[in-house]
Amino acid sequence: MNILFIGDVVGSPGRRALNDALTGVVDRHRIDFTIVNIENAAGGFGLTVELFEDLSRMPIDVFSSGNHIWDKREIYDTLNSSDRLLRPANYPPGNPGRGATVQTTASGVPVGVLNLQGQVFMPVNADSPFRVADEEIAKMDAKVVFVDFHAEATSEKMAIGWYLDGRVSAVVGTHTHVATADETIRPGGTAYLSDVGMTGAYEGIIGFSKDRIIEKFLSQTPRSFETAKKDIRLSGVVVGVDEETGKATSIERIQVRVD
Repeated sequence: MNILFIGDVVGSPGRRALNDALTGVVDRHRIDFTIVNIENAAGGFGLTVELFEDLSRMPIDVFSSGNHIWDKREIYDTLNSSDRLLRPANYPPGNPGRGATVQTTASGVPVGVLNLQGQVFMPVNADSPFRVADEEIAKMDAKVVFVDFHAEATSEKMAIGWYLDGRVSAVVGTHTHVATADETIRPGGTAYLSDVGMTGAYEGIIGFSKDRIIEKFLSQTPRSFETAKKDIRLSGVVVGVDEETGKATSIERIQVRVD
């Protein structure tokens, strides 16, 4: 089976990329299951109920996220009610939502999806993603398991990739919005990529207007950010998995230019 994972969707340009390119990618790569990180879908910060409803009409099976999922409180009830919308599993107990789910493909194959957040250089020091991964994977009734690790430090991403090798089908990083070229299949059969990159406008800085961010670096005082507008691309990765064993058989980075 083929799993498609799409990196951080940033604002309206990222949503346009999904609308214009997703169906073609699904058909071209014969995708059986699609996961999309949408923590930046609403203007680059968070997610609204209306946008989630719009995105839910697309051929997407599970939505993952990260630290920005908390930016708009209106989504909290949806985090509790939807078993397709995830937030990082290693936030303290009592927060809305869930960090893991098992959904079934059209052909009846259960696919587990686990969303975790790193601790190094992140704005919130969540619980240990290593220990929480152990707990969540033990509860999953699925051989095929995909992990979205939302983290800043490449070293931490690589560490959890090795830690989970042989126990999950894939570990793919998000958060930095910059794609890496280190895709591989670990010895235990786990596909790994440090960061899948973003889906949005690339004529800017990590999806946002370059002028505002440069001004902030120069002045060291706050600036309001707005999403960039040009050079829109969809970034993702396709992982082939043996559904009988849960082991990865292939991994391929993809990027589609929309404009």
